[in-house]
Amino acid sequence: MAVHRPPAARFAAAARRLGAAARAAGLTVPAFRTPPRRPGAPRTIRRLPGGPVVAVVVQGRAFADVVRDMVDGVVVANHLEGEAARRVRAALLRAVGTSADPAAA
Repeated sequence: MAVHRPPAARFAAAARRLGAAARAAGLTVPAFRTPPRRPGAPRTIRRLPGGPVVAVVVQGRAFADVVRDMVDGVVVANHLEGEAARRVRAALLRAVGTSADPAAA
């Protein structure tokens, strides 16, 4: 029988894995929090003096969508575009065990 972790525990584990993978790739690692301060926004990013903060909605969403928002936050925080963004996005999704293909999630 599978053991299901609470959303907060899954979010924290994904944040740790993403942070480790981003750090290993030489990227800026944002802080992750939930929920965003802006009502109705599924994901926000704030650039603060101590570094970027990515906030995502966890409750009521598929966890694969939450992870993709977290990964996109890392990409945006690092000002990545084009092929570099695609490469990093795929590597980070692999690091947390989520497919790079939204249709596969």
